[in-house]
Amino acid sequence: MSDRPLTPTLDRVNVPADMKSLSDAELHRLADELRRETISAVSETGGHLGAGLGVVELTVALHAVFDTPRDRIIWDVSHQCYPHKILTGRRDRIRTLRQKDGLSGFTKRSESPYDPFGAAHSSTSISAALGFAVARDLGGAPDPGLGDAIAVIGDGAMSAGMAYEAMNNAGHLGKRLIVILNDNEMSIAPPVGAMSAYLSRLYAGAPFQEFKAAAKGAVSLLPEPFQQGARRAKEMLKGMAVGGTMFEELGFSYVGPIDGHDLDQLLPVLRTVKARATGPILIHALTRKGKGYAPAEAAIDRGHGVARFDVVTGKQKKSPSNAPSYTSVFAKSLIRAGEADDRIVAITAAMPDGTGLNLFAERFPTRCFDVGIAEQHAVTFSAALAAGGMRPFCALYSTFLQRGYDQVVHDVAIQRLPVRFAIDRAGLVGADGATHAGAFDIAFLANLPDFVVMAAADEAELVHMVATAAAYDAGPIAFRFPRGEGVGVELPEKGQLLEIGKGRIIREGARAAILSFGTRLAEVEAAAETLAQMGITPTVADARFAKPLDRDLILDLAARHEAVITIEEGAVGGFGSHVAQLLSDEGVFDKGLRFRSMVLPDTFIDQASPADMYAMAELDARHIVQRVLDALGIADISSRRA
Repeated sequence: MSDRPLTPTLDRVNVPADMKSLSDAELHRLADELRRETISAVSETGGHLGAGLGVVELTVALHAVFDTPRDRIIWDVSHQCYPHKILTGRRDRIRTLRQKDGLSGFTKRSESPYDPFGAAHSSTSISAALGFAVARDLGGAPDPGLGDAIAVIGDGAMSAGMAYEAMNNAGHLGKRLIVILNDNEMSIAPPVGAMSAYLSRLYAGAPFQEFKAAAKGAVSLLPEPFQQGARRAKEMLKGMAVGGTMFEELGFSYVGPIDGHDLDQLLPVLRTVKARATGPILIHALTRKGKGYAPAEAAIDRGHGVARFDVVTGKQKKSPSNAPSYTSVFAKSLIRAGEADDRIVAITAAMPDGTGLNLFAERFPTRCFDVGIAEQHAVTFSAALAAGGMRPFCALYSTFLQRGYDQVVHDVAIQRLPVRFAIDRAGLVGADGATHAGAFDIAFLANLPDFVVMAAADEAELVHMVATAAAYDAGPIAFRFPRGEGVGVELPEKGQLLEIGKGRIIREGARAAILSFGTRLAEVEAAAETLAQMGITPTVADARFAKPLDRDLILDLAARHEAVITIEEGAVGGFGSHVAQLLSDEGVFDKGLRFRSMVLPDTFIDQASPADMYAMAELDARHIVQRVLDALGIADISSRRA
């Protein structure tokens, strides 16, 4: 405990109600201590540091002014929620962040009444806040009742269409609703698009800040003596490129820009809004991600996602690994493909670093497109690039691809356009938990006609799949790979073109065949070694493709073995279901084949280490051994010996 910061003011605050008796001077001290406590906690757990540091003062001001949990604060994405958790009764558990059985790294309804709406994906907060506002006005939740609804959304999240859909609806309904635009000029990646340029113009002229705030703010919220002058100023600025005109056209009163780190500005603005607002209002607060911690401020990503680190130096304590990450292998393979074919282009939705496309962008700046937090647009944009003769690689996390699924069906699959989907973060991802687990892409892509779906068993296979996708022009094709380091296999100098729909035998055996799809292959091989010591030598195969299936391989395995077991890092309805359908259609089950499908369980798995998560999912070597024995009618492992 001696190396933890001294926090005498924070020690007096267990829940936000404890802040009501604090003076403004004490709130200043509380913010300083809250920032130090956040840095200290994340240094021990790792996590999203920069976003939380950027909203420390805003978090203090919101909880000091509003009456949470009756007033609902909805944090968009909620990367920035660690200070909020410290102030809302969870400080004693803050050093369990993102750990097994610990606090979630995001807001979570089941965790606290101060988390009214769960988040982890972007741009949902305004829609949620509007829902709470309408529920309030319709008499929902009478005890303790619903108060104000406050959405805190970043400028990066404002690039998504859902945010505009919500603002358009909110302006039409005219409900009392507070949106705080946390404008830090820095989402996970540098902001892109017209919205970023618009926000830059809003605060481009520093000498005009106070004038613009008065002129373009909600005039009715000002004391009466100032209202006439403010109206005149507003008219003077009408039509200029600065000011909150766009937000006002959507039906929001606009206040700002204000300094989001200055409690002397935040507190009076929030108090005035709380006392006088009647309809939707947007407060534009300028902040700095990583504020108050020099190593985070100096980092390119402002300390967005960090491992455990030394507080003094900021140096992260990452475990050494000799194997490259799957993401870096993908990026380097795509660069090689791009060097050989100038029709190859790359698209991502605000995740160039996370998907490795920042490396492709350095090599081919005119052929790489970060479209912002706009997955639907990314997919349709990619479809049109393909229709225009290019060879697009649309690189998205599995869970983010879900947001563009209608476009995958309507704009890509139906038109049979050769978009290449590089699906990162497939399977269970560890500390980010259920919200970022890539559990469903196999099922929702493999059910689409003429869609090719691959999964890399290791980093060398990923190299081959990038090359295969680059050369494939017959329709849409996808390949998936997990987060983290590879298994350490030797990488080929050049990717080989895989025969579409053909798997491979890894080892020949008898009695049972284990057919793996994806990176569980390493666990399958470990299980096979254990089984061999017990006198059972299974055949092991790598399917490579969930669609089209390798019919010849599967039917051959079924004909030569008593049992076939499939395994995948995906939910029910995916690879195993397609294999079962094939075996059923061919009448194989009538001949007595025993079939087992190992998939992710029908539940959302909370954060833990990936190894722990796969053990909970019963997809590790120990459970594979047991499933093989069960299929062969040998239930008791301990009774078997080599």
